[in-house]
Amino acid sequence: MSRFKAAIIGTGHIAEQNHVPALKALREEVEIIAVCSRDLTKARAFADKHGIALAFDNTADMYNSDLKPNLIINCTANNLHHQFTMQALENDCHVICEKPPGMNAREAREMADLAKQKGKILAYNFQRRQTPEYALMAKYLEEGKFGEIYHIKATYLRRRGIPGWGNFTNKSIQGGGALIDLGVHVLDLALGMLNYQKPDRIIGNTYDFIGKAGGKGLKGSWDPAKFEVEDACFAHISFPYNASISLSSSFALNMQEAETVNLEVFGSKAGAVLHPLSIFTEVEGELADIHFPHMDKTDNQLLNTKAFLDACSGKQSNICNAEQGAILQEIVEKIYQSAIPSDGAP
Repeated sequence: MSRFKAAIIGTGHIAEQNHVPALKALREEVEIIAVCSRDLTKARAFADKHGIALAFDNTADMYNSDLKPNLIINCTANNLHHQFTMQALENDCHVICEKPPGMNAREAREMADLAKQKGKILAYNFQRRQTPEYALMAKYLEEGKFGEIYHIKATYLRRRGIPGWGNFTNKSIQGGGALIDLGVHVLDLALGMLNYQKPDRIIGNTYDFIGKAGGKGLKGSWDPAKFEVEDACFAHISFPYNASISLSSSFALNMQEAETVNLEVFGSKAGAVLHPLSIFTEVEGELADIHFPHMDKTDNQLLNTKAFLDACSGKQSNICNAEQGAILQEIVEKIYQSAIPSDGAP
């Protein structure tokens, strides 16, 4: 089988630190042939540093080149995910896009529909689903050991983690704050445990007290005058068969820990907590806690890239696919629509 010909759009941190190493580790399956950035000097420097043959400052030239890619790594800003993913699909490329899927539900749905129409794989880089802890929880789910899962607590909280760099507090570029940047990671995990069903009721609240006050945190200082997003979001998501998800995410929250990322699952036969992985069940009529103190360390980005390539090759894969991305983005949009701004009337 010939190798995929990959092009990276965007030369930021996520492209350099995550995607390039993973693609190079899988060089028997994929070759990075091009990189594209709005700044040709930056694109050329990136290409030279990583041994990539071609550098472009526009995607039209890239798709018209002799070494036309058939696989795209979309590492652009949130507000550009839709534009460059749609363009890649129109040029008959498979695409893995950084999270979130888009700025709104319409964008995610349009991308999913075009991928289906073109017969191409569209996936999203939710690499936390590749951890060995989550893989084991998913196996328990598949084997029916949880029974019926009826509630999940999904948490991604930072005490003072408002990024003091980049566009993280710019709503027109990001689409939102803590929910769309952090919360989507654990929302993806929770939805996976419920087989990505669609909810029928959503209520959310967002806040910006700490962000608007300004200050310095664990990720630098930020300008309160330019803080346009939520610093915390809490939501309750209900499903037609009476299951529910409690979702909590924050850039900044007055809590004890610097950061906490976790999933708690409650089922009719057993429950679980993701970090550190523990199963709470019953054995021979007695309560039993099962712990896993020796879980292997894994390269989650490498595994997620491998899952994407497997999907592109027609193999079984647990990658976050286009339809799942559309469901997740619709939930995110409904949470924001439900939320009452922190300065609104009670």
